[in-house]
Amino acid sequence: MAFTRRQVLGGLVGLGVVGLGAGGVRYWLGRSSAASHDYELIAAPFDLELVPGHITPAWGYNGQAPGVELRSRQGDWLRVRFINKLSEPTTIHWHGIRLPLEMDGVPYVSQLPVLPGEYFDYVFKTEDAGSFWYHPHQSSSTQLGRGLVGPLVVEEREPSGFRHERSLSLKTWHVDAQGAFTDFSVPREAAREGTRGRLTTINAQPTPTLELPAGQVVRLRLFNLDNTVTYRLNLPGGDVRIYALDGHPVEPRPLGKEYWLGPGMRICLAIKVPAAGQELSLRNGPVRLATLKSVASSEPAGDWPAALPANPVAEPDLSIAETLSFRFEWAAMLVDNVEQGGHYKYWQINGQAWDINDKSCADRPIATLKKNGHYIFELRNMAQYQHPIHLHGMAFKVLSSDRKAIIPYFTDTYLLGKNETARIALVADNPGVWMFHCHVIDHMETGLMAAIAVV
Repeated sequence: MAFTRRQVLGGLVGLGVVGLGAGGVRYWLGRSSAASHDYELIAAPFDLELVPGHITPAWGYNGQAPGVELRSRQGDWLRVRFINKLSEPTTIHWHGIRLPLEMDGVPYVSQLPVLPGEYFDYVFKTEDAGSFWYHPHQSSSTQLGRGLVGPLVVEEREPSGFRHERSLSLKTWHVDAQGAFTDFSVPREAAREGTRGRLTTINAQPTPTLELPAGQVVRLRLFNLDNTVTYRLNLPGGDVRIYALDGHPVEPRPLGKEYWLGPGMRICLAIKVPAAGQELSLRNGPVRLATLKSVASSEPAGDWPAALPANPVAEPDLSIAETLSFRFEWAAMLVDNVEQGGHYKYWQINGQAWDINDKSCADRPIATLKKNGHYIFELRNMAQYQHPIHLHGMAFKVLSSDRKAIIPYFTDTYLLGKNETARIALVADNPGVWMFHCHVIDHMETGLMAAIAVV
């Protein structure tokens, strides 16, 4: 927190996680044979055709957006050399991964920004199996908006029972009819639901047709990598079950009418593919996102796999847990010296609005938890807009809501509905200063973020 560049470089170089100057490094697009790391990720500008016949000046990892899918196995170490070939500083945050603070990718809290031409080695153990993702935590509305997002899959230690799977990265782009970027953040929208894009894609393709093998049970990993949009996922006529939410297994159950997947959230579905030639529509409410087309398969028909094994997350003891309350609300001030370089402040947590220009904000945590202490958080949404609330560094258990029935489950992001009060619980078993924020990027950047310390 409030580190100088010299302090951070000096403190981390002994861990082998910082390198200066990317000159002489051979770049690999994806898996690397280098002994020091598994992947090299290069953030750089590139041309992307989102609108047919037009070029969008995107930013991506390894020449694509969303970025290359990274894979690890539960219990293994993941080593990623990140190289910044952008014209501005950036970092990588590993969304949903429980890891040491120095790997969390938050500028001036866990590391200094990676400057243009620098590299940084992220090294951490992937304790939990599931669907996670990665993105910057600097200039977030612009950097995520331009395409700096990517999926991370941690495979189970033992075979899951799924013979087939597909990863579907959902993102709605802020582009016009010619593919040029529009504003990633508009003040009047930031004060409401957030600034929405106009072109929705799956794996950077608008309304793609995805071929699936007939008669098989296919695992669909869906990642919401959007700045703003909550998707109301549904698959009419499909035989679909939920197997995991936000990286953590649940007892398999039918998808039902729809599932609301907020920004930053993930869901693992299993679909029993119908007979060859049939088509299903994956939708956002009434709007088609993709066509799932069944194609002939020579394999024998598949059956539903067993429930996925639980991740090794500590179970909170509610009988000894201390309760803390958090109010997510509009801020009293609407503008903070914008003409002099300040930022809009529309949102706050417990009366405190985060200032993204103030590098010392994390020195004033909104709560300090005792290491290995048990806690219940009461989350109260005081506004008419949804907030996907995300906690870095730890997983929490969703207990209850005053607006809907909850089957308790572990997650890192909870979609807090308008005027909803929900209760979550956790064991504060990861020391450090962790970000606690709304993952509607507009909301986060206009005040709806705080730091929680575990000491």
